Amino acid sequence: MKTLAILVFLVIIVSLGTALFHLAKSKDDEESAKVVKALTVRIGLSLALFILIFIAFATGVFQPQGIGARIAQSQYEKALKQE
Repeated sequence: MKTLAILVFLVIIVSLGTALFHLAKSKDDEESAKVVKALTVRIGLSLALFILIFIAFATGVFQPQGIGARIAQSQYEKALKQE
């Protein structure tokens, strides 16, 4: 699952690079259409990645880490001790 998320993120970066290339090369309407298409692909992939990560968190495939997760865990432990 992590590999899939990383691959989608890399494709998003490539799509942004493609849009930048066509934007810099832009001389006619054909290039503008390519920029719009590349950015549309990026938006779709970003939305798909967001949904994928949300589902992974909801199903427990991805576990939150970092300071926010530690704070939530300590609050949960305090609540259990008070009961």
